[in-house]
Order: sequence, then structure tokens, then C-alpha cells
Amino acid sequence: MDAVAVILREPENLVLDRLGLSAPGDADVVVDVDYSGISTGTERLFWSGRMPPFPGMGYPLVPGYESVGRIALAGAGSQRQIGERVFIPGASCFGEVRGLFGATASRLVVAGARVVPIADDLGERGVLLALAATAHHAIAGATPELIVGHGVLGRLAARMVAALGAPPPIVWERNAERRGGAAGYKVLDPADDPRRDYRLICDLSGDSAILDSLIARLAPSGEVVLAGFYSEPLSFAFPPAFMREARMRVAAQWQPADMAASLRLIESGALSLDGLITHRHAATDAPDAYRTAFTDPACLKIILDWSGCS
Repeated sequence: MDAVAVILREPENLVLDRLGLSAPGDADVVVDVDYSGISTGTERLFWSGRMPPFPGMGYPLVPGYESVGRIALAGAGSQRQIGERVFIPGASCFGEVRGLFGATASRLVVAGARVVPIADDLGERGVLLALAATAHHAIAGATPELIVGHGVLGRLAARMVAALGAPPPIVWERNAERRGGAAGYKVLDPADDPRRDYRLICDLSGDSAILDSLIARLAPSGEVVLAGFYSEPLSFAFPPAFMREARMRVAAQWQPADMAASLRLIESGALSLDGLITHRHAATDAPDAYRTAFTDPACLKIILDWSGCS
């Protein structure tokens, strides 16, 4: 069994090629993929060669953790059914080619316990589930008053705050092209925001030089949650942080409970995924799609359609 996959041979050298797949075991499923999303965070770092040392890092690799498809084969111990539509957050089924995170391919072999069943009517929007769960992980239990960054993750986090019943946050965005599309919250250029009393700030920018400007906006004993992915070391001036007795927390990747909570909010209608996918490409156009995702500020989320590949 094989699949057509996106392969990063080395930084900025991306191709579409056919790879052999690992034989499925009793606990595995085989998924025919319909759509894959392109991450402008971690995948950009892999593509550019700027990803810091990371477990399993190396080239060539198959990227991606945002795929949706339908189960074509289900092992007796997989606890899944043929025909189920599922979200796949990653796979490692390509032999010597690394899977980081390995979901951007026309077909995948993955443990049945790893896939997430979703409703058919979610369709292509299902690729957004990893980001929705990431947003939930960053803000659950302590909803932010300020979110930094109005990309897809920032928009989902702002919508998630409202879905959880908290007051709408302020969102900062320096890029004027990205300030539109707010849904019940305000988006400001940081220079136009006079507040210096935020109790909780969630940074989704991935900007390694941002800490001093965020600490300056904190209330006493305020907290900064670092929920982006930072390619360079972070540092900050100690005296302002000392004066505010500032706290900092790192939000890592989502957990199964975050995915379950996000699905409940989506299914109830409290959290909308509408308007976040802005670009669609055939998977055969993957090299151009990746360049668009990483260079066009008007591109929020781009998906690859695998219907032309088998």
C-alpha cells in the first residue's frame, strides 16, 4: 500500500511524491484523506529550516497535523468503523521518511485510538480542530483579557473566550490587513491601546522579542501565557517584571480533553469555524500552496484537496 505525500526533502525543497506505507496492524485504521491544512507556525519553521532542535527532527519529512478523511480499513482492535469521517492529528507510517507530524498525504495508516471521529457536515472545516484544541488548551481555566495575534489561532482563541462565557477580549494585530474579520471583539494596533492593567495576556504571535512590551501592559501580579511557537530564545528586562511581580506560563500542545471540549462547543453552535479557511488548492499544487501560506498575509488558513490523488 502506498500514498501520495508532501515531502520536505530539505528546507525550501518541497515535493509531492509517492511513498510506501507501513502495513496496518490490528489496532490501526487506514484513512483516505480528503483535506489537509497547512500550519503557518511549526510547518513554516520546518520549511524555512529555522525549527529549533525538536524530537525526531530531520529531513526528509512528511509534515502536517491537520487532516480529515474517511476510514477505508479498520483493524479488529481499532475500535473504529469503516466509513467514519475522522480528524487525523498526525501519523508515522512512511518507513525511513520521518513523519513530523506526518498527516499531509492522500492515505494514512494510524492507530485507531489516535483519530477523532467528527460529523460529516464539518467537512473541510475539520482541519481546524487542532487549532481549536490548541486555543482551548491555552485559555481554559483562565480566560485572557488580551490576545496577541489575529491569525487563525488568535481568532479561534478570541471566539473560544466568548464560547466559554467570558467577556470578549481585546486582540492586538500589527498587520492592518489582518485586523478585519472580528466576531464580537475588538482588534487594535498595539500603539492604539492605552491599557496597562491587563491581568492575563495570551501571546500567540511567536515573536521572540515581545516579552518586554507585554510585561509593560500587565496589572500587578498579572500573567503572560506564551502559546505561540518561538524559534529564538526569549528574554526580558527584569526590573519591570519585578515591579509588577509578573508571572509567565507556557502552554504546550493540546490534550484529548481540549479536543473533546472544543468539539462540544462546535457541535453546540457556541464556537464557529466559519470564515477561517481563505485559500484552497489541489494537493497537486502543494509547492505553490505552501509558498502562499507562508508569504501572503491575506491567507489565514489554506487547505489541500486530495480528491485528485489516489
